[in-house]
Amino acid sequence: MGFFRLLFFGALIYLVFRLVKGALGSHKGIDRRRTNGVIDEMVQDPNCKTYIPRRDAHRRRVAGNEYFFCSKTCADTYEVEMKR
Repeated sequence: MGFFRLLFFGALIYLVFRLVKGALGSHKGIDRRRTNGVIDEMVQDPNCKTYIPRRDAHRRRVAGNEYFFCSKTCADTYEVEMKR
């Protein structure tokens, strides 16, 4: 009898905890309605092969093509290498 009482109260406490947690809105997820389901596109730096979010990338046109770089240093290095 004691075991079932302990099990019952444990389940009750767990359910109350879940309800309170849900009611307080402790959800830390991304609001996909605001972002249309897309967070950000990742692009690869052609110089160091690092992936970075497109919105944070340094853009540079080299030989008529647009490239995305993680930093100004990588962009400058790549441009010098392409001119050789």
